[in-house]
Amino acid sequence: MDEKDTKERILRGAHELFMKYGIRSVSMDDVARHLSVSKKTLYQYFADKDEIVTMVSEFHLRGDQAQYADFRNSAVNAIDELVKISICIKKDLQKINPSLLFDLQKYHPKAWAAWLNHKHEHIGQSIIRNLKQGIEEGFFRQEIKTDILAIARLELIQMTFDDRLFPADKYNLADVNAQLFEHFVYGLLTDKGRKVYENYKQQPSTTPELISQSL
Repeated sequence: MDEKDTKERILRGAHELFMKYGIRSVSMDDVARHLSVSKKTLYQYFADKDEIVTMVSEFHLRGDQAQYADFRNSAVNAIDELVKISICIKKDLQKINPSLLFDLQKYHPKAWAAWLNHKHEHIGQSIIRNLKQGIEEGFFRQEIKTDILAIARLELIQMTFDDRLFPADKYNLADVNAQLFEHFVYGLLTDKGRKVYENYKQQPSTTPELISQSL
């Protein structure tokens, strides 16, 4: 296995652990044990845990961007794109430790900065584009202000992970996101859009219990 492959294997292994257990609770020893390598091997490729966290975050965000681009390119309309993303996000949130964003914000400023950039530059712009497309297609209300609602949606996404509002021992992360998204999306829809959206939800192949989105 060459150097590039080894480094990617470490990133993938660390990513699995961070997603499942959060970041603060996972040590370099845990990563080494998970991958069946020595801690010395980890330090040959990464200066410290913070560098691994930063690179794992960037790795994860690049994957999200590529996946959402595929959804955008394959969707037949704005609502179809939301449904495709909703299924993916519901599945992902069932595997994410709720402390993940808090750990990034408090202990890993470089990784947190990467998330904020992704949030505003990629997610925010994708939401605005989708809203404008939905308006043009007649599915979303003409009078909505796309920039205001994009900000609202971004904050709803981040709010999902706030343990002060939705403590993990009481709320399921995927369910919280789904409820917030349903509340958001029904405020967008025209009568035409509502019929199309609800038709998607009734299709067995595309029906989450409550559709969630993290564009």
